[in-house]
Amino acid sequence: MTVLTMDSATTDRVIAARPGQSDRRDRAEPPPAGLRWRFSVAEYHQLIAAGIFGEDDRVELIGGDLVMMSPIGSKHAGQVNWLTNLLIQKTLGRAVVAVQNPVQLDDISEPQPDLAVLDPRDDFYSRSNPTPADVLLLIEVSDSTAGYDRDVKVRAYARAGIIETWLVDLTAGWLEVYREPSPAGYKLLRKALSGETVSPLAFPDVQIAIDDVIR
Repeated sequence: MTVLTMDSATTDRVIAARPGQSDRRDRAEPPPAGLRWRFSVAEYHQLIAAGIFGEDDRVELIGGDLVMMSPIGSKHAGQVNWLTNLLIQKTLGRAVVAVQNPVQLDDISEPQPDLAVLDPRDDFYSRSNPTPADVLLLIEVSDSTAGYDRDVKVRAYARAGIIETWLVDLTAGWLEVYREPSPAGYKLLRKALSGETVSPLAFPDVQIAIDDVIR
């Protein structure tokens, strides 16, 4: 993960910080150590509207920092596709399943979880991005990013009051179920293994086999 931190919110500074782009502004003296700009969600949206970040740029806002997400490999993509299909079947007509779309946690965080299971809404969240009150379950699929997802993103979800987060650890081969959010993190963690089942808090009648979650 690459975090972009800047000493001003000007478009020039953002363009100069983007990978693969270079001009004479790149040769400017760096800001003094310790100076950083924390973007708000509103400022982040202004950068998107100005065309600084396009549809193909994998960027999310975490705690005011712009974070360049890792490229998606075929294993990760396939797992997300499989889980999307599974969750749509399990929650048909009872939830909106959003794939790698933004969720606004607060004024300085708008991550893009791999999957978000949301309260149904007639506009399917076209008028505004979901907030924690809309979220029934967030899911992150992790392979090489498990440490970052666990230590940064899951903690951010807990601070925002997301009632339940799942971390699918493809390397370890288990599902981490996080519940009881608090400002310090989730109070409850369950590691579900092959042969076990889990039910989302929002859908206690839905039984999901771990062997169907991790393939």
